[in-house]
Amino acid sequence: MKRIFIVAILILFGAISVWGLNTKKTDELSEYGNVYLEKQKRIFRQSIPSIAKQFIGIPYRLGGNPSQSGTSDNSHLFFSIYTLAAQKAGLSYKEYRPMKYFLRNIREVDENGLKNGDLIVLNDDHTAMIYQVEDTGKIHLIYASEKRQQVLSFNSDNIVFHIYWLENLKGFFRLSDIMLAPAN
Repeated sequence: MKRIFIVAILILFGAISVWGLNTKKTDELSEYGNVYLEKQKRIFRQSIPSIAKQFIGIPYRLGGNPSQSGTSDNSHLFFSIYTLAAQKAGLSYKEYRPMKYFLRNIREVDENGLKNGDLIVLNDDHTAMIYQVEDTGKIHLIYASEKRQQVLSFNSDNIVFHIYWLENLKGFFRLSDIMLAPAN
């Protein structure tokens, strides 16, 4: 009986020490995964300016999909930019969503911490993407204008930015983390 008890204790200690080693290894892998994902997100944000510029001037059309018709609305414009930037970074962008559903997957951010790919949203949910933030703080924006019938770009030095966008501002927003995932 004593022998069985001693063998059981040895097995238990062996299992505990193996379990402890696996936990440490799992924590290290998890930490590596987080560092790698942060690197991918940096690449995602760095890719946005050059990708966004490719869409400036294309015709506006409600429901237009740039990859199929060479036209765009805001939902497809943002989807296209995010999808291409995610691909460059080894990520996948979740899925296309019409604007009213897309806006449910963003979180508010402070205007002093804006990054490429963030959004400016007005009280009526009219939205533009901040596709480039300069070191000086100047921001460049893009959106599909129904009124002007094309994808437009403007910057924070533009008078319209101050008298229209900032006057009607709901806030600045960023994609929720659930919208980006490692590519399979």
